[in-house]
Formats: sequence, C-alpha cells, structure tokens
Amino acid sequence: MTDQAPSQVSSSRPPTTWAIEAIGLTRRFGSSIAVNQLDLQVPPACFLGFLGANGAGKSTTIKMLTGLLSPSAGSAIILGEDIGRGSTEAKRAIGVVPEDLAIHDRLTGSEYLMFIGRMYGLSRDTILQRRSELLQWMELHHDPKKLIVDYSHGMKKKLALAAALIHDPQVLFLDEPFEGIDVIASKLIRELLAKLLERGVTIFLTSHVLEIVEKLCTHVAIIHQGELVAHGSIDELQKGISDNSGRQRSLEETFLELVETDRTNLPTLSWLS
Repeated sequence: MTDQAPSQVSSSRPPTTWAIEAIGLTRRFGSSIAVNQLDLQVPPACFLGFLGANGAGKSTTIKMLTGLLSPSAGSAIILGEDIGRGSTEAKRAIGVVPEDLAIHDRLTGSEYLMFIGRMYGLSRDTILQRRSELLQWMELHHDPKKLIVDYSHGMKKKLALAAALIHDPQVLFLDEPFEGIDVIASKLIRELLAKLLERGVTIFLTSHVLEIVEKLCTHVAIIHQGELVAHGSIDELQKGISDNSGRQRSLEETFLELVETDRTNLPTLSWLS
C-alpha cells in the first residue's frame, strides 16, 4: 500500500482512475432507502474494510458496485468504467464472493472452476493450471469427486474465493468471507489476501469481525442507515475521535461511537433484572 491513498473522500486529489468509485449511489426498495447518495472513492492497491451494522446497506452496496443490482440513482464505476451500463471490461476486472455464495452445488469443485474459467474466456490450459493451484492452495483437492452440495460451509467459502480469483481480477469484492469458517481456513484466506494486496489488487471487504479488519485493512469506510459516516485510514479514524487523554481508540470503539444507537429507552429484560 502506498502513501497516496486518500484519507478523506472530499479532500484528497484523485488518481487518474479510481479502482472503485460510487457517485450518488442510491437504492430504494419501495418506500425504504437501503443506500442513500453514497459517494466513495477507493484508489488502486487499497484494502478497504466496509463496515456497518446489520441492515446498514453493506451487501446492497456491493451488489450495486458489482453489477448484481441496479441502483435507483447514481453510478458505480470500476477502473473508470460504469458497471451499471453493462461494461464488459469492468466485469472482467472484478472478482466477487457474495454473501450467499450462489454456487452450482451439483458440480465438483474442479468442474465448477472449469465452468467459471470458461465464463471468463480463459484458455483451457490456463484454467487447468490455475484450477490445480487454487484447489491445492485452498486444500480442496483431496476428494476430487466430491460434489459441492456435500461441502462444509467453510469449504464452499474457499471454493467461492477460488472462483473469484481464477481470472486474476484487479478488484476483489468480499462480502463476509470469514463468516462461519474455522481458524485454519481464516488464516489461509488472510495469507492469500495479503499476497493479493502485495500484487496491487484492490480489495473491498465487509466483515463483522473488527479484529480481522483492523489487522488486514489499510482503510475503512463506515456506513450507517444507508449513509456513509466515515472514510479514511484506520489510524486517522481512531485519532479523529480519540478521548480527552489522547488515547488511540480501537476500531471497535470507533465503530460503536459512530453507529451505536441510543439504548436508554429500551425495555429491560425483567427475568434478568
């Protein structure tokens, strides 16, 4: 990660092309507004942790940024291309691990990666090489005839990540990749993400595990009730609301300061009083 990454959306000089750019991104579902006028710029080779409480609009934002969901207003730009206009170049440049995974589970892992590689127009030799390497890296090669439907949740997560990487994307979107996986799989994924960042891949991650975000990410954006409430480096966000003693807060403390709702009027649980 270079020192050129912006500390604030409004005050930094943009690079020639942002890796990810949301301009007034809005999504309504009937009378409900899931994401409201989101403006966000992410430079190349940045590892952004996109945080928010349940229902804040994280997954909806990712779906709009990756072309899986049309915005009600605004634009989603990937490497200078508007993905909402069906840009093939933008779609070829991204890899996505969605929250619901959406894997064809009546295939084997090898068959699925072959299918994904063909969808991206890769040559057979390229697919075979990358598939073999990815299955071994993800430790999914031991039972090649096993159908995905019989995979554990953690195995499906690793396969979804392999599918997102087989075409060598420049931008990677990960929606809760650490949810429901064991410590070993988590370590493996973290090591892989570190290698991708070293290669200059831009990573956009949502996670409720703030300790992982704090260790992995260079920058953080926080969404609350569909609106962006903070964006900057982790150090900048923590220092921005440090306490009177000057102590640097943890990411969890910073997050709660920005998004925690007032609980003073909530009823008590009488049987626990």
